[in-house]
Amino acid sequence: MPTAKNLFIAASANRYARASDASSESLVAFGTNRFVALWDAAFSLALSLEGHEDWVRCLSFDYPSGATPNRHTLTLATGSQDGNIRLWIIEPQSDSVSGKDDIIAAFEKSLGDFGDGEGGRRISNRSHVLAAREDNGSVKRFTVTFDALLVGHENHVTALSWRPTQTLHDAEVPTLLSCSTDASLILWSPTASPSPLWINRHRFGDIGGGKAGGFVGALWGRNGDEVMGWGWSGGWRRWRKLQGAGRNETWGEVNAITGPQGPVKGLCWDPRGEYLVSSSLDRTTRIFGPWKRPHPERPQEIIETWHELARPQIHGYDLITSAFVTSLRFVSVADEKVARVFDAPRGFVQALVGLGATDAVAEVAEARPIGASVPPLGLSNKAATDDDETFRERDTAPASRPPFEGELSNITLWPEVEKLFGHGYEVSTHLISVIITRSPNPPIKLYALGVSHSSSLVATACKATTAEHAMIRLYDTATWRAVGSPLAGHALTVTRIAFSPDDRFILSSSRDRTWRLFERQADGTYVPLAAEKGHARIIWDCAWSSDGRIFATAGRDKLVKIWKSQDESNKVWKAISTIKVDDAATAIDFAAPDDDGRQRLAVGLENGTLLIFSSPIDKSSEWTLELTIDSSLAHVDQIHRIAWQPHTEKVGKAGPGIRNKRIATAGEDGTLRVLELAWE
Repeated sequence: MPTAKNLFIAASANRYARASDASSESLVAFGTNRFVALWDAAFSLALSLEGHEDWVRCLSFDYPSGATPNRHTLTLATGSQDGNIRLWIIEPQSDSVSGKDDIIAAFEKSLGDFGDGEGGRRISNRSHVLAAREDNGSVKRFTVTFDALLVGHENHVTALSWRPTQTLHDAEVPTLLSCSTDASLILWSPTASPSPLWINRHRFGDIGGGKAGGFVGALWGRNGDEVMGWGWSGGWRRWRKLQGAGRNETWGEVNAITGPQGPVKGLCWDPRGEYLVSSSLDRTTRIFGPWKRPHPERPQEIIETWHELARPQIHGYDLITSAFVTSLRFVSVADEKVARVFDAPRGFVQALVGLGATDAVAEVAEARPIGASVPPLGLSNKAATDDDETFRERDTAPASRPPFEGELSNITLWPEVEKLFGHGYEVSTHLISVIITRSPNPPIKLYALGVSHSSSLVATACKATTAEHAMIRLYDTATWRAVGSPLAGHALTVTRIAFSPDDRFILSSSRDRTWRLFERQADGTYVPLAAEKGHARIIWDCAWSSDGRIFATAGRDKLVKIWKSQDESNKVWKAISTIKVDDAATAIDFAAPDDDGRQRLAVGLENGTLLIFSSPIDKSSEWTLELTIDSSLAHVDQIHRIAWQPHTEKVGKAGPGIRNKRIATAGEDGTLRVLELAWE
C-alpha cells in the first residue's frame, strides 16, 4: 500500500461501516505523520483527515454490533503525540446536510487558517465526504465529522480501545480507554443527554507521570470489567470494576502479572525453600513466593498463587546472579567489580507473614529498618528511617495482598549492608555463549558466586582471560573479610562454584574445560585437591548430589558426566557415567532422593528443553531419561540455571502416594518458571 515519501504507518484500525440500506463497507484507517488516512475495501485512499499537531500514534473504531445491531453510526478515535484524542463520526451521507456543509466550508475558508486557536489545536465541525468504492464498482458515500476533542493527558497518547458492548446499558454509555507516556490511563465517557460532553470519568496510574516511560499499551479484560496497561519496562498494572454500572462505577487496582524483562541469569531458593530470588539482565533482583489465603467460597480450602513479593535491588548494571546467605539476607553480583550484600527490611518480613508465605521468620521484624531507597545518582540502597512517610502506611497496615507494580519499584527495596571487593574483573555466573573481543585494559566484572550450606562462607570469581584472574575468593559472612588465599588453578573464567553438602569441598567449573576440587583444612581455609579436563568444550555448570558422594558436570559438548571418588583421599575422581543429550547442556541440579530409592538429576539445554534423569541411589552409574519437558512448559531459549526446591516432599494433589517436587528454571527467554512434578 503506497504512502507519501518519508512517511510510514504509525497506527492502523479497520471496521465495517453500515450504509442506510443495511449493507456494509470495509474501512481501514492509518495514522501517517499527523494525518489520518481512510481507505476503502478496494484499498483506495478515500479521505485524509487533519487536526492533530503531531504524529498519530493510535486508532480505534467503536463497536457498532452487539446491543444495537441496526445502528449506522461509526465512531473513530485517534490519539496523537500531541497528547490529545479526537473523535470522528462516520455515518451514511444525508442530502439535507450537504448544503450546510458547503456553507461551513466556505466560512472556514474565508477565515484563512481557521483552526490555530489556543494551544495550536484545530477545531472544525465541517463534514468530510467519504466515497467508498465496492468490488462491483458501485460507490457509497459517508460523512466524516469531527465530534469531540478529549484533553487530559500530559504527554503522548500511546493506545486507545473501546469498551466491549455486552449489554444495552453498556452501549448507551460508550467508554473509551486511553493510555499515555505520562503514566496514566483514562476512561472517557459522555455525560447524559440532551447535550452530552465527553469527560474524564476515571483516571488510573501515577500522579504527575512518576513512572519512567509511562504506559505504552492498554486493553480491556473480563468483557470490559477490567483494564490493563503495560509500560516500557514490561511491567503490567490492572484495575477492576468493583461495583456500579455506567456512569456510577467504582474501580480499584488489583494484582497483575509481573516478572523479569530481560534474560534471567540466576536464581536461588531461600534455605527453607519457601520463596526464591532471581537476577536478570533487566538490572533487577526479584523475590517470588506464594500468597496463601482461604478460598472465598470454601474457607476450609487454601488457595496458593505465586507473585512477585519484592524487588530488592534495582541496579545500574546488569544483574548476573544472587544467592541467599540466610532467609533474610542475600548476595548479588553484577557487571561490576564488587559483590553486594542485602538485608531484608521490616516491610518484607511483615509481608511474608501477612501473605502466609512463611510462619518461620525467626528474627524480630521491629529490629530491622523500615525500608530502603536509592539516593540520586547512587547505586547503593540506603536504609530509611522510621519517620520516612514513604513507608509509614505499609508499615502500619498488615499485608493483605502482594505489592502492585508501582509499589514493587518504589517501596520494596532492601538496604545494602556490605560490599565485597578483591577481584580484578567482573564477578558473575553470567552464562554467555559469545565472547566479546576485549580491549587491552578491559573493565573488571564478577562472574561466579557460591554460598556454603552452613551460610558461613561466600565464594566469588570474576571474568578472566588469564590464570592470574581466574581465581576464587572466599569471604567470612560474620566479618565479610577474605578467608585465606585466593584459590588458583583455572586458566579462564570460572562459570560455577558449588559447595559440597557438608562444605568439605568446593567444586568449580570453567571455560577452560576443566573442573577443580578444593578441600577444607582445619583452619577453615581451602586448598587444591583434584582437577580434570572432563569435557571437550566449555563446562557450563556443576552440581553435587544431596549426599555428596557424586557430582555432575555439564558442557557445551552435549555431555553430562557423573563423577565419583576412587580412593579415600578423594584425589582421584572418575567419570562413572556419561549422559549424551541433543544440545549443549547449560544447567544441572540434583534433587533430594525420594523414598522410592531413586535420585534425580535435572538437565537444562541450550534450546530450552528440560530433561529429568533418574538412577538408583546405590547405582549412580545407571541413569535413564524419565521425563522431557519441551518449550510448551519449559523455555524457548537457553536455560541458564536450575534449582530444585528444598523440603518439598509431600502428598500430591492427585491422591495419596503421589510425591510432588518443584523445580525452578531461569532462561535466556526472559522467564522464570516454577514447575511442579509428580511421581507415583
